Amino acid sequence: MSEFKTMKAKDLQKTTAQQRVIKVLVQILTYTFLSVMALIIIFPFYWMIISSLKEMPEYRQSVPTLIPRVFDFMNYLEVFTNDDLLLGQLFLNTVYVGVVSTALSLVITVLSAFAFARLEFKGKNALFGALLATMMIPGELFTITNYQTVHSFGWIETYTVLIIPFLVSVFYIYLLRQNFLQIPNELYLAAKVDGTSDLKYLWKVMIPLALPTIISITILKMMGSWNSYMWPRLVANDDAHRLITNGLRTAFTNAEGVTDVPVQMAAVTVVSFPLFLVFIFLRKYIMKGVSRSGIKG
Repeated sequence: MSEFKTMKAKDLQKTTAQQRVIKVLVQILTYTFLSVMALIIIFPFYWMIISSLKEMPEYRQSVPTLIPRVFDFMNYLEVFTNDDLLLGQLFLNTVYVGVVSTALSLVITVLSAFAFARLEFKGKNALFGALLATMMIPGELFTITNYQTVHSFGWIETYTVLIIPFLVSVFYIYLLRQNFLQIPNELYLAAKVDGTSDLKYLWKVMIPLALPTIISITILKMMGSWNSYMWPRLVANDDAHRLITNGLRTAFTNAEGVTDVPVQMAAVTVVSFPLFLVFIFLRKYIMKGVSRSGIKG
């Protein structure tokens, strides 16, 4: 009997040791995979930064260098002193469009999400389903019709054409609606019994409870406006309304069509820096808001 117990204990120890080895191997493979993927994602940013610190002859070498032989910080000085770039004006244009479009889009998103989450009206589910169906249509298909529409309105080369066409985001409405549905409906019914209006209930109860999701939507919308390229390139190319993404495209190209890529990379680094700060300091709100919106209960 004691011999059987001894064999059973050895088998248990062997099984436990095998499980530990398997667990360690799984962790090693997991972290190796994550490390490789992180390097793949980080490398373009690293290449952008080292390219911004190179001299033009070194950048044009047939064999690229991973570390600049000479760190040329004058490229960054050129970004701020270049007369063709007008960096300050481009920043102001981009910030204005981003702030206004984000504020208006947030109002539309909050009101729409509240209506689909709490209000009862005929055809609500069918309308919401139709809105979700539009998410399957690539946005590029609307480019021509949108351009014809804004051209007929006389909006070309104005701030209006950069703001109005993209105020409604079905994805943001869906995201916030899912978050609103997590709030117990009994709170809404109790507020209605007390005579609270829908707007007051939305402002006092639902917005504070859904604040992480609203913050994440604000951040994502602002980043989307900051990075917008194709539409502003199509409808607003004058200096008074050009955004920073389009201003960088031709600012460092000479009469022969040769682009000073290191200086251009320095400008891209400067422009990307605010987005890096937003992600570093506010990433927890983005992750928390998205994770909360994906679970109903």
